[in-house]
Amino acid sequence: FLSRFTTLLLLLSLLSAATIFTSTEAYDPLDPTGNITVKWDIMSWTPDGYMAVVTLYNFQQYRHIQAPGWSLGWTWRKREVIWDVVGGQTTEQGDCSRFKGNIPHCCKKKPTVVDLLPGTPYNKQVANCCKGGVLSSWAQDPSAAAASFQLSVGQAGTTNKTVRLPVNFTLQAPGPGYTCGPAKVVKPSRFTTADKRRVTQALMTWNVTCTYSQFLAQKTPTCCVSLSSFYNNTIVPCPTCSCGCKSNTTLSGSCVNSVVPNPGKNGLAVPPAVQCTHHMCPIRVHWHVKLNYKQYWRVKITITNFNYAMNYSQWNLVAQHPNFDNLTQIFSFNAKSLNPYASINDTMIMWGVKFYNDLLMQAGPTGNVQSELLFQKETESFTFEKGWAFPRRIYFNGDNCVMPPPDAYPWLPNASSRHIMSPSILVTAVLSALAFLLK
Repeated sequence: FLSRFTTLLLLLSLLSAATIFTSTEAYDPLDPTGNITVKWDIMSWTPDGYMAVVTLYNFQQYRHIQAPGWSLGWTWRKREVIWDVVGGQTTEQGDCSRFKGNIPHCCKKKPTVVDLLPGTPYNKQVANCCKGGVLSSWAQDPSAAAASFQLSVGQAGTTNKTVRLPVNFTLQAPGPGYTCGPAKVVKPSRFTTADKRRVTQALMTWNVTCTYSQFLAQKTPTCCVSLSSFYNNTIVPCPTCSCGCKSNTTLSGSCVNSVVPNPGKNGLAVPPAVQCTHHMCPIRVHWHVKLNYKQYWRVKITITNFNYAMNYSQWNLVAQHPNFDNLTQIFSFNAKSLNPYASINDTMIMWGVKFYNDLLMQAGPTGNVQSELLFQKETESFTFEKGWAFPRRIYFNGDNCVMPPPDAYPWLPNASSRHIMSPSILVTAVLSALAFLLK
């Protein structure tokens, strides 16, 4: 009995440890409060339900949602139907055979709503809609970090006490990675009129918070980092198999050697793929310590796309380095400090200039963007020793990139490896210098 009891206690401790790991794996130390909040505002009651405005706010500092965009799903608690949607649409109508006359927009127990595309007629639009599901990150453009649609819900409650909150919210953006918590009733939202002389409020409001986990989004990393410097001929490459190996059959797509595959039989194109490399990452970020001045030092950053399948629009790069507090100038990129630790300014987000390099093209000659950073030296902390000039971590589009091991960084030439000058040679050199000066 004691052995069984001991085994049971061991299993319970393992389960609790697994639970702790699962609950913290979505935590991002560079964006500790980042999330996507879904706000559901009931604006008016209808004969059999209500009209609500649903808004998605992307409060993540550097993780945006790119095409084909977000999709939001949930499960109704009763037999609710969606009579109409403005600024969005459900992906399926479902079985509406029980209705005669007016047919609802959607009768599914588990509906999924997506954004409408740009160019939608004005009578089908609401504020912050119709962007194809694309949301900017909060640091890049807060004005483009929200999306809304309007729902007319039927066969639902018509008072605050009879309305049942939906459950099991899901967010695809556009793939997996987000986990949504339960809906929670909050203080009703308040709205100010255009003349700022009157304030109205929603009849009822609930929020849903969705957090991102890179572990849930993909099994392997999506980017890696390589390093080099002017003071060392060594180029430190991305670690081998950073994002998978060539022999790994579980990788999505195939691996092609530096050229786009030709169209297949019957004129059908072969699915595009990642270029064959030793690291097998779609994105590589190269950090090069370029120059050393008396009061400044210079870094060159190059982002290379090895993915034949994808253009990265509105891309962004986040780097952590202790000298960002003394960044003097950045060329051809936009930049903004994130300050994840309040007073410590060691984290910077960078992104492309609109209509110039905000689109990172597919693999090929034009599949890269680059910029240079000029730092002022702080005499108390500046050094090139022990890899100090290289970043602590790099993120691309919100995903943590694989860094080389610290012992592989390009270090300064070791003083012990220099040739030791013999005393006779030293005396000869001094005498020669003196003779030259006394001429």
